[in-house]
Amino acid sequence: MLRLLRINECSKKNRNIGAALLFFIFGLLFFVLAVRFITIQYTGEVKGQALAAKASQMYLRTDVLKAKRGTIYDREGEVIAEDSASYTLIAVLDETVTADPEHPNHVVDPEKTARELSEHIPLSEQEIYELLTKKERKQVEFGPAGRDLSHRVKEEIEKLKLPGIGFIKDTKRFYPNGIFASHLIGYAQREQADGKPSEIVGKAGLEQSYNKMLTGKDGSLTYKGDVWNYILPNSKKQIKEPKNGNDIYLTIDKKIQTFLEDAMNKVDRKYSPDRILAVVADPKTGAILGMGQRPTYHPVTREGIEKTWHNEVVESSFEPGSTMKIFSLAASVEEGVFNPNATFPSGKYYINKKQPPIKDHNQGRGWGPITYLEGVQRSSNVGFAYLLEKMGTDTWREYMDKFKFGQKTGIALPNEASGKILYDWPIEKVTSVFGQGTTVTSMQMIQAASAIANDGKMMKPYVVDKIVDPATGDVTETKPEVSGQPLSPKSAKEVRDILETVITSDNGTGNQFYQLDGYSVAGKTGTAQIAAPGGGYLQGRENYIFSFLGMAPKDNPKLLMYVVVEKPKLKQDENGALPVSEIFKPVMKSSLQYLNIEPEKKKEAVIIELPDLTEMNARQASAHLKEKGLVPVLLGSGEKVLAHSPKHGDTVIEGERVIIKTDGKLSIPDMAGWSKRDVLKVAKLAELKVNMVGNGYLTKQNIKPKSQVSPGDQLVANFASQADIMEKKKSENDKTDEEAPLD
Repeated sequence: MLRLLRINECSKKNRNIGAALLFFIFGLLFFVLAVRFITIQYTGEVKGQALAAKASQMYLRTDVLKAKRGTIYDREGEVIAEDSASYTLIAVLDETVTADPEHPNHVVDPEKTARELSEHIPLSEQEIYELLTKKERKQVEFGPAGRDLSHRVKEEIEKLKLPGIGFIKDTKRFYPNGIFASHLIGYAQREQADGKPSEIVGKAGLEQSYNKMLTGKDGSLTYKGDVWNYILPNSKKQIKEPKNGNDIYLTIDKKIQTFLEDAMNKVDRKYSPDRILAVVADPKTGAILGMGQRPTYHPVTREGIEKTWHNEVVESSFEPGSTMKIFSLAASVEEGVFNPNATFPSGKYYINKKQPPIKDHNQGRGWGPITYLEGVQRSSNVGFAYLLEKMGTDTWREYMDKFKFGQKTGIALPNEASGKILYDWPIEKVTSVFGQGTTVTSMQMIQAASAIANDGKMMKPYVVDKIVDPATGDVTETKPEVSGQPLSPKSAKEVRDILETVITSDNGTGNQFYQLDGYSVAGKTGTAQIAAPGGGYLQGRENYIFSFLGMAPKDNPKLLMYVVVEKPKLKQDENGALPVSEIFKPVMKSSLQYLNIEPEKKKEAVIIELPDLTEMNARQASAHLKEKGLVPVLLGSGEKVLAHSPKHGDTVIEGERVIIKTDGKLSIPDMAGWSKRDVLKVAKLAELKVNMVGNGYLTKQNIKPKSQVSPGDQLVANFASQADIMEKKKSENDKTDEEAPLD
């Protein structure tokens, strides 16, 4: 018993000690908490951080105020590229967001929702249903099919009143003209970098090269809000305004670009060429008014971009062919070595005995001795080889530098090519004058040709007219810049006059293709060979780069245009200049009319009354007729004028032939291309018996030119219509020498 009492007393004592220990511990903790509470109350800080600030941050909300990407306009202020509102379709699958079952906020009927949505977005009913039944997802989007939706589509879907279906508002880049200078403008698309908000980024063309200027700087809206992000009462808002991107105004004219796009579309459909390049420019300033290529792509869908994403007008170089003769002609005129009436032996030109000759495009047959003017009209490679001899290879090389071939133009577009001048070997020096071996870009050709059109001053091409800051209104303008003066005004005018005859002369390679009603055109055709991958050149009548570089009106050119068509699919009776002309002619004429360039008045025919030429000797009569603008043709080698047709007192029109019979031995002239009336004049004065076959213009005579004739001889003259003559010429041109360019 005593032992039990001792055990109880010991246990009671231990409990008292434990209770005292616990009291002490809890008392200490209470003291620490009390001190901590009083300290926080007094200082308002925890670990050096203000509690008031922390509390404020819990309610602080920040929203991004998106900056607007700059708009791209044409030179008249028409929109080419701009930001527009777009919507992303979403579906809420989380049932917990619905507080009232009678007004659900989530998708309750996936089958019905899938069926009705499939009629408004490009996804099948089954694909939509699978997205709407993903149990592990609380919210889903619909991929590309549900992004960039227009306001119209959004409204149509909202009318369906489908529970759980909503939209997120966004912006997208909009190109209202569709395919429109696509490689020049480029495109922009929304991208998201790691940890950063998504933004629209330029990926090609001007959208890419001017991306920094077009991209604005986002602003922000800071406020205090509750857990549902509603603004708390009396909350102050802090707004940092966004800075919108700069607007860019181009030199491109929407009307002219539309003319160009339409013409290229037609030629592309009709001839299926490998490539089309075309540029329209103002030669007085260097402003590019139109630029395009085929194949092309749609800037929104990017359909077709896999065929070529390069802006080939500035990024691709090629052998230009005979359009280069414009500049070798200009150099020879400026150097004073071009005499239009001097002659050269056409057909073949030998650099040395070891190499094959340079040949004219009619398989090296040539046209006999012809004048240099006719050589330009016929696009004789041989004639230009002789011109190179006259001016010297060093001089021509200097002019290529003056025209800035082999150098970038400096146009504000990415990845510009410089081309390459091959000028090491004698053959390369000769072929460079007619555009073989040396490579150029389309933009270089436009820049160089501006010197011809602009009285010797060569203008640097540009595509950006001005850049405008929408916030301040500050404007940065591009001023026209002279990039050189390779020619004098006099030489430039003479070159234009010569190039006009390429279009107007019966011998001209551009005669049947590039004449414009109401406007005079100066220009040059080109047919360049295409280098083969294994060396040499491609063979076949279609394997060429056909081109034309022209300006109008000739005396004061307002527009300059370069068109290139590579490897068109031609019918047997079609010439490669045909698809080129089907772009040049409608675009040039429509553009001149759109710019209100008055058509040129046709010169009135000058009527001349013939004097009595028998009172003069043959030389005096010939000189007098030339002075009056008539064409004298002498029959006989004597000095005394016996008769002439038309006779004394008759009226004739400027440019008409006057046949003069002298007292010398009579010889028949070359009457190719003459009318029946002129042939009869010769037959009557020479007292010949004449038998005329056909109608139109003389194509064949039985008496060879310069053969002596006597009264009573028989002259058989064959005639054909102008159309038949041109068709024959075309057939002959199609049988080209595979070793040389066509013109």
